Amino acid sequence: MAGIPHRVALHRDVRVPMPDGVTLLADRWVPLGVPRAPVILIRSPYGRRGLFGLAYGRAFARQGFQVVLQSCRGGFGSQGEPAPLDEQDDGLATVEWMRAQPWYGGAFAMHGPSYLGFAQWAIAPYAGPDLKAMATQVTASQFRDAAYVGGSFALEATLSWSTLTAMMSGPLSGAAVWFAPRRAQRAMLSGRPVGELDVLAAGRPLPFFQDVLAHHADPAVPFWKKRDHSATVGEVDAAVTMTGGWYDVFLPWQLKDYAAMRAAGRHPYLTIGPWHHADVRHGRLANLDALAWFRAHLLGDRSGLRASPVRLYVTGAGEWRDFADWPVPGTRARRWHLQQGAGLGPDGPADAPPDRFRYHPGFPTPALGGPTLLGNSAPRDNRPLEARADVLVYTGAPLAAGLEVIGPVAAEIYVRAGTPHTDLVVRVCDVAPDGTSLNVCEGVRRLAPGTPPAGEDGVRRVEVELWPVAHRFRRGHRIRVQIAGGAYPRLARNLGTGEPLASGATGVPADQEIFHDPAHPSAVVLPHLD
Repeated sequence: MAGIPHRVALHRDVRVPMPDGVTLLADRWVPLGVPRAPVILIRSPYGRRGLFGLAYGRAFARQGFQVVLQSCRGGFGSQGEPAPLDEQDDGLATVEWMRAQPWYGGAFAMHGPSYLGFAQWAIAPYAGPDLKAMATQVTASQFRDAAYVGGSFALEATLSWSTLTAMMSGPLSGAAVWFAPRRAQRAMLSGRPVGELDVLAAGRPLPFFQDVLAHHADPAVPFWKKRDHSATVGEVDAAVTMTGGWYDVFLPWQLKDYAAMRAAGRHPYLTIGPWHHADVRHGRLANLDALAWFRAHLLGDRSGLRASPVRLYVTGAGEWRDFADWPVPGTRARRWHLQQGAGLGPDGPADAPPDRFRYHPGFPTPALGGPTLLGNSAPRDNRPLEARADVLVYTGAPLAAGLEVIGPVAAEIYVRAGTPHTDLVVRVCDVAPDGTSLNVCEGVRRLAPGTPPAGEDGVRRVEVELWPVAHRFRRGHRIRVQIAGGAYPRLARNLGTGEPLASGATGVPADQEIFHDPAHPSAVVLPHLD
């Protein structure tokens, strides 16, 4: 980090009273010789000591900021029962407490990734004018849509995180980040109903996991309503910088937060790199970005800010690029149609019969790469997946020139399903001349009776939102599209019966027909950068 380092004092276990009588604990890092320095507030369910304290507390205090690093309710010495994602009341009470302290100088910022970023959005619209800046990383203002991505339950992410937080209060807390995904993986491969997997992974029922299962994805349900802060993102007056990753589980909703701020006339900064959620590589860059941001908006030193608000890493090209906004100006949506003979191209499809595959929930189509919460989501060679009978593959001709796609990606697929309940997974891959097929982005849509509606012939037009991209398909490479009925265990199996998600145990195969003819022009829509 830039600047002349200050000596630092640490005040451990500072008691912060809540209105309901619960006391939360915080550590306060103080730069010596800087009276009433601006404060960086960080609220975390993951502890406040060790490397965490050094990276977020000491590092910023050495640059002239006070840091209040607080443990959320029910963890690491803070009293009360854990209340995952219910952070607004405690966060605002902490701000009021902070304002009453003699060391508070009248200005603060907030910082942190993932849950720590969500905790920022929970209070930002109501924190008052002394909240000057926010630095959020791999996060969003609501996690509901990531838990039910496209309506399909994100089993791996939800179970892994629930298991992780449960283990952090036990004897394996120091190694929970390693053990939790492995225990969750063993549970998911057991074949037991989804509602029993928390006991298999953690040894006991996990209230948050059960709550998420019980309340599905309806934003009107009180459980989600108090945990969804997306409607007030545009009301945030503080200056916001966002760091995300192309393979992060929260990226689509982080970009929706960016769009909401832009629609409200705000001017956030955005950086997206070639990272997944648990990727340690984005940590140092995010801290450097946050430091420059806080110096600009708390100390008036704008020398560290870049000129362009949007900086994107273009995968496939291996280059960072600066832009004026997101979506990037100058892009055009182009349709790449599924074609007869497993083809793919910009020309409209000719008359052809539909292609067919069978998804069997007893032998679910696996995921090979793609966004995960705690695992490595870097692109992987998808050829083993593409060789399966339950995956359809459509491949374009070798590109005569390089093609860059930067922006939102969508698919429009015409499907006739043998069961009223089924999933549709669409994935875009980059195929190298040697045949390696690396996943670029993907999306899913869960279908239910009447949603979306079917025509008289039983065919449904299904729109699928894929992960956004900034990717260069090199000359000689080919664009490939996969279509499948699942991505297990990242997504829970669709049993095809409509049984409750938690208790469903009986599955039926789903025979799928994918249409690609002039009346049913199935396609992926890619944002070409001219």
